[in-house]
Amino acid sequence: MNKTVTSVMGCQWGDEGKGKLIDILAGKYDLIARATGGANAGHTVYIPTADGKTKKHVFHLLPSGIFHENTQCVIGNGVVLHLETLLQELDALKEEGITALSRLYISDRAHLVFNYHKIVDGLQEDTKGHKKIETTKRGIGPAYSSKISRTGIRVNELKNFSKFQELYLENLKYYQDIYRFEYDPEPELSNHQKYFEILKEQIIDTSAYLNQKLKNNKSILIEGANGTLLDIDHGTYPFVTSSNSSVGGLLTGLGIAPQYFQDNIGVFKAYCTRVGAGPFPTEIHDQTAEDIRRIGGEYGSTTGRPRRCGWFDAVAAKYAIDINGITSINLTKLDVLSGLKEILIGVKYQIEDSEYTDTVLGDCDMLAKAKVEYISLPGWDEDISSARSYGDLPKNTQDYIEKLQEIIGVKITSIGVGTKRSDIIFI
Repeated sequence: MNKTVTSVMGCQWGDEGKGKLIDILAGKYDLIARATGGANAGHTVYIPTADGKTKKHVFHLLPSGIFHENTQCVIGNGVVLHLETLLQELDALKEEGITALSRLYISDRAHLVFNYHKIVDGLQEDTKGHKKIETTKRGIGPAYSSKISRTGIRVNELKNFSKFQELYLENLKYYQDIYRFEYDPEPELSNHQKYFEILKEQIIDTSAYLNQKLKNNKSILIEGANGTLLDIDHGTYPFVTSSNSSVGGLLTGLGIAPQYFQDNIGVFKAYCTRVGAGPFPTEIHDQTAEDIRRIGGEYGSTTGRPRRCGWFDAVAAKYAIDINGITSINLTKLDVLSGLKEILIGVKYQIEDSEYTDTVLGDCDMLAKAKVEYISLPGWDEDISSARSYGDLPKNTQDYIEKLQEIIGVKITSIGVGTKRSDIIFI
């Protein structure tokens, strides 16, 4: 069995910069696949334009490797799909002369997100008061809830529209009976008939498709969504997403075996960010956080909300590395730290009478009490965005990278120093 699968996973609270690395690597692979999550994910890539500039693209459902014309893209069974959003992304590419539909394959087992799921998402948040999770309100949680309760509707149901309509109305009534909201189903039902006509040739058994490709020694790059610390099982529950965003979700979300994996690339920012509520041990509460947010453009690509900013959390990093079997690391947005006089790395949690160096507690109330032990390194003033080799980096920058690598125990093999495709150093 040849090992031809590489995964790229976020190992913090999402927004690590996975999209850029996927876009850079995609041309080397036969297929790119999304396995989990939905339109709550926002993967940003900057594509060169004819005039020498770059254009920003944010994908919520399409794999970030869609710009590579010789690459096939797959949306797996573990994804929850809002078809309107997917078609909007395809239309936006078409307007730029990029035909992507014929290269996209959609799992017939993927579950659908409807607009009433979005309404329910907002209503559920409203009932939680000060205990809000602060979701993206994209309907992801309710859609996964429908799936787990076995009332969800899969893409395959669109092939028999009368059955689809029956299931749709049953599911809608279930939510209306609980939350008492008005909703006209006809526009969405009509639209889904149209969506199916557009997409029907691309709806297949993607697990069988991928496994056949693997047997033919084709290479697959898997694009993780969200981040390990948002995983429904291994994240900071209940302040998490609704799917398994760690390595296990990639396997079940595509229906392929772990024996094919050759490399699990973990993506980490050179600092940490988090959107929404939940414990954040290394969060910064002074002007430094605002400086990082401003320089790094730390605002949610899905919601636009300002991200909370903090120092690199090596405790959480080691936890994510262990869970995912990370074999190499892509360190992103290192350029954002230029100009800081001092840079901290969180290396230990003190929680009441216990110390933790490589695990994130499942008890969020306890985790919120963590006192973090830091080590301090001198910063650097130089602009590193034009660096293209490791030797181009200032000594203090190299010292920071090497200290991180020493603490977390996995080799850093690539470093992001800007937003463009070319703003990366491979070591």
